[in-house]
Amino acid sequence: MGMTITEGLGEIKTINKRLEKKRIEVANFAARAEIMTDPLAKSGGSEKHVKALLQAINDLEERIISIRRAINTANMTMCLKVCGVERTVADWLIWRREVITPKQGFVAGLVMGITNKRREIEQHNLSVDRQPTPQGTKIAKTELVVNVDEKALRAEMETIEKILGTLDTQLSLFNANAAIDVAADQETEAGK
Repeated sequence: MGMTITEGLGEIKTINKRLEKKRIEVANFAARAEIMTDPLAKSGGSEKHVKALLQAINDLEERIISIRRAINTANMTMCLKVCGVERTVADWLIWRREVITPKQGFVAGLVMGITNKRREIEQHNLSVDRQPTPQGTKIAKTELVVNVDEKALRAEMETIEKILGTLDTQLSLFNANAAIDVAADQETEAGK
């Protein structure tokens, strides 16, 4: 059965709500005192009902696996080009989850560290200028030595922001349009 990734993700949310209700129902009918009347005796009994519910839960869980597998397959095979960089969707998702946040912090930390060091040296040089020396000679000012390309760092920060903004849009469009092939729904009657 064909659907988009967005539809598949929506179905998973619905399935999870249904699973929660079925699990509660199983818990409600899982046990009763022997002397109590079975409230489902006329429709086959609580034991039969619980067995059907457990099968339905299993079917729904398998449906989630099937949808997730189809989504993973699409993510592993389809590519997106974002700001000149092409990766599979799976790689972009890994990049967004595990790479970019530490990278943003690292780059921003470098820029801030250089800026703070520059201010510190400027303040030091101002205080040196104001101090007369016994010999009347001027004390040499401290210079800042920067071992990275500051312009490139700032450009990288802008590029990261641009990629993140573009990537979110591209992923939304991908999810809305990418068709996935999920095996037909084979729920039991109790699963519906």
